[in-house]
Amino acid sequence: MSSKTSAIPAGYSDIPAGHIASVVTCLEMRQKPDITPRALPEGFTLERYTGGSLDQYRALFRKVGADWLWFSRLLMSDEKLTSVLSKTSLEIYVIRHEGNDVGLMELDFGVPDEAELVYLGLVSGTTGQGIGRAVMNAAIELAWSKPIGRFWVHTCSFDHPSALSFYCRSGFVPYARQVEVKPDPRLSGALPLTAAPQVPIIRP
Repeated sequence: MSSKTSAIPAGYSDIPAGHIASVVTCLEMRQKPDITPRALPEGFTLERYTGGSLDQYRALFRKVGADWLWFSRLLMSDEKLTSVLSKTSLEIYVIRHEGNDVGLMELDFGVPDEAELVYLGLVSGTTGQGIGRAVMNAAIELAWSKPIGRFWVHTCSFDHPSALSFYCRSGFVPYARQVEVKPDPRLSGALPLTAAPQVPIIRP
């Protein structure tokens, strides 16, 4: 992600009604940190996604990300989403617990010498058990098993409150900050109106 963006004025800026705005922090690591692989708690597995219907993928994406207003994949047409999910550079992993999908992790190696941690999330009720740390350590191992010189991720102010500090503790270093303004996906029906109650809906 480029850090060259149009500057916004200092002070307050109005956000159009019907839209949401978040502060995005971009982070990177330029070398593999010294980490110890960590096993997932008993009953949890990290499995490579081998495909399925688009509705199944969207359901998982919504299940994991609705609380944090993940919506980008939900707005894609069938053709666009099929194209994204079939990219040879994309590695998708599903966290499962006793046969149930409880998390998602995606890595993209589409840019030479780089890997992007596109998504990492767990459903509510699974945090605080060391699952996130185990999956992050696995992601770091997977990313640096390829010939890369940079591993990067971005998080925003809609994500879990501990997400930014978690990435920093994992070895990522912030290098840029941006503001993203988008139509509220709850008003279009991409997400239910009850999603992310911590973010108020401002109707037009």
